Amino acid sequence: MNVNFKMETRTSEKNVPIIGLQGEVDVYTAPQLKQQMISLLEQGAKEIVVDLTDVDYLDSTALGVLIGGLKRLREIDGNLMLICPNARIRRVFEITGLDKIFDIHNSEQEMHTAAGKETA
Repeated sequence: MNVNFKMETRTSEKNVPIIGLQGEVDVYTAPQLKQQMISLLEQGAKEIVVDLTDVDYLDSTALGVLIGGLKRLREIDGNLMLICPNARIRRVFEITGLDKIFDIHNSEQEMHTAAGKETA
């Protein structure tokens, strides 16, 4: 069991579930994230935010889980957004080209500001 991993889900002011991750998201811990996303989808969530602010490490399994979540949400006209102020973690998305398919924001505040502008 990975002691360097924590996950907690809270709700944003816009009533969007935010899954806050901490520590290492890898082959051992990514299934917990997947399960959480599935249960939020089953509860009717159309948008999910994954907060990677306190993530130290993200592997390909974790990326696969995030992509899977994004695909499922897009099938129901939803979206998966990421909060990722950490340059090193963000670099993983840039190298893999995933920064083009995910909405990645530096903070929850920035995300809400961007969401307000998207109606234009």
